Amino acid sequence: MTFAALTPVAFGARATGARAERMHQSPQFADGVFRNAAATRATPSSPGALVREFLFGEDRARRRPGGAVPLVSSPAASSADGLFLTWYGHASTLVEIDGARVLCDPVWGDRVSPAAFAGPRRLHAPPVSLRELGRLDAIVISHDHYDHLDLPTVQALISLTDAPFLVPLGVGAHLERWHVPAARIIELDWHEAAVVAGIRFVATPAQHFSGRGLANDSTLWASWVIAGPEHRVYYSGDTGYFPGFAEIGEQHGPFDATLIQVGAYAPHWPDIHMTPEEGVAAHLDVRGGLLIPVHWATFTLAMHTWSDPADRVWREAKANDLPLAIPKPGERIDASAPPPVDGWWQTLG
Repeated sequence: MTFAALTPVAFGARATGARAERMHQSPQFADGVFRNAAATRATPSSPGALVREFLFGEDRARRRPGGAVPLVSSPAASSADGLFLTWYGHASTLVEIDGARVLCDPVWGDRVSPAAFAGPRRLHAPPVSLRELGRLDAIVISHDHYDHLDLPTVQALISLTDAPFLVPLGVGAHLERWHVPAARIIELDWHEAAVVAGIRFVATPAQHFSGRGLANDSTLWASWVIAGPEHRVYYSGDTGYFPGFAEIGEQHGPFDATLIQVGAYAPHWPDIHMTPEEGVAAHLDVRGGLLIPVHWATFTLAMHTWSDPADRVWREAKANDLPLAIPKPGERIDASAPPPVDGWWQTLG
């Protein structure tokens, strides 16, 4: 029996053959792993103390909403010209851009973990089922962590849609093990592009890491430019704040809207996740229009309180006079006429 056969399916697979060759040729790959442009601090000096704080800290109850998160179950709409964004929780977002429908980092599973019985569990249900999403033209994956690449969701999407998966280098090996047809997998290195359904997708740099098992950084991570004939969206994926945002703005901006990670931050890992204030700075760097914060509300992945990301990004956006939308999960936003922020989360914080 091979080593791969003994590895849990949720762990995915290591790239071999042509996929591995492409990885080895990447400027981001050295000494057997992918690397950020600058060194990052991702591991706390006292992991035992961090685990104790996470599991038993006095404020752990405040890391969950104080009531039911309001959900909006909007039926699938026929995408018209324009730009519409529907955030389903955490980072999962449907981008309807110039008639195309792009799903970013879909996670509909109950836990973000390789095990069905352990790991962070959803704090609210998905606002709609995957079947109710309607037609999809492309599925974008930022990296292979469990809260962005979900085995049961991918398996469901295999039969529900024929949309291709656009992924960073190495992630295609996971998808192949999960029986996604090779013809539906488009792997890109940073700065590489592909056109699907009339939309140009560019894998752009991010500052993060990867891994689904014991070893990290065997696959690449990325942010994404989603550019239609009339509109542009930037999705940050998971990332620390870094100078690459300004370069992305110069090369690919301005953007009509940005989906920016603002949750799961901590002093223990300052370089791989942004605080809400850094998220606003990144939005400004990439020359964003409407800011929609993501990566919060759905899973407890850090020690901050449940409502802290939304409170802080709202305050920082007001200080910079930025257009901001903080939708309820499932709420469809017209980027040209976003609703005013109403603080819906504050009664649950």
